[in-house]
Amino acid sequence: MTGLLLVAACSGGDPAASSSPESSSTPNPSSQTWSPGTAVPSKASSTAPSKPPSAPPKSTTPGKRATPRPTAVGNGTIPVIPNKPPKTTKRWAPARGTAWQWQLSGSLNLSVNAPVYDVDGVDTSAAQVAELHKRGRRVICYVDVGTYEKGRPDSGRFPASVRGKGVEGWPGEQWLDIRRRNVLGPIMAARFDQCRAKGFDAVEPDNVDGYANDSGFPLTAADQLSYNRWIAGLAHSRGMSVGLKNDLGQVSQLVSAFDFAVNEQCAQFNECEALVPFIRAGKAVLHVEYELGTGAFCAETRKYGFSSMRKPEDLGAAREPC
Repeated sequence: MTGLLLVAACSGGDPAASSSPESSSTPNPSSQTWSPGTAVPSKASSTAPSKPPSAPPKSTTPGKRATPRPTAVGNGTIPVIPNKPPKTTKRWAPARGTAWQWQLSGSLNLSVNAPVYDVDGVDTSAAQVAELHKRGRRVICYVDVGTYEKGRPDSGRFPASVRGKGVEGWPGEQWLDIRRRNVLGPIMAARFDQCRAKGFDAVEPDNVDGYANDSGFPLTAADQLSYNRWIAGLAHSRGMSVGLKNDLGQVSQLVSAFDFAVNEQCAQFNECEALVPFIRAGKAVLHVEYELGTGAFCAETRKYGFSSMRKPEDLGAAREPC
């Protein structure tokens, strides 16, 4: 649902790397013989159209996302953040309070002074990832794992049988039957392989709460837990950390499987307390608000230790960190 974005945080952030530990219950309607550690050639191309404009999100209930609309991006001198990410055999994950940039629409602005970038895995090139690394940034790969998007390069690989009801506010997008892992496995593996091949450090899997939406399939909470843990394993087996996107109702059950959290509008809807398990586990919470001014939420989320900022709903380059 969320398009492609960049983001920044509340407390100014420490770019230091940290490692996170890695961490199925409902039977699937079809066999699952495919191994998540098996690489599958990617059919994705280097570009993908931005999502079409739609009404802005009104709540953080499952299925809500910011609306990516093309926006002008400014240019300027690129500040160099010292301490290029060190080569290490340990999996990197953002530290608590680390500033971040989230950009999923518009031309990628490399000049944002934030040590962590979260950007689209298809639209962002390997050269751009390398440039960000050269300037001391870590880079998170945005990947949709829970819905079908008509405009994606690999959209032809999704049979009608795994595509359910449309996602409200997002024309051309449909919920996926996450129980059909034998079908979705190779597709998602190829997407994660693309992230790894481009040099990304981590993955932000989107739309991991289909069970709580009108998906067109009888998905259960157990189905979602199984799928989300499997998705986390896909990232870990490729040496990348992984963030839990929203899905607040399952945080306590998934905090051990994920390395950080990404959240939209928990302050506006009084949901931030649900993310505290990540902070207690020493893991970052990358948080964004769209409608509230920073004065309405920064003091609160700073106390929690979140990496918070205000972004436009199109998730362009503009940002207002706490």
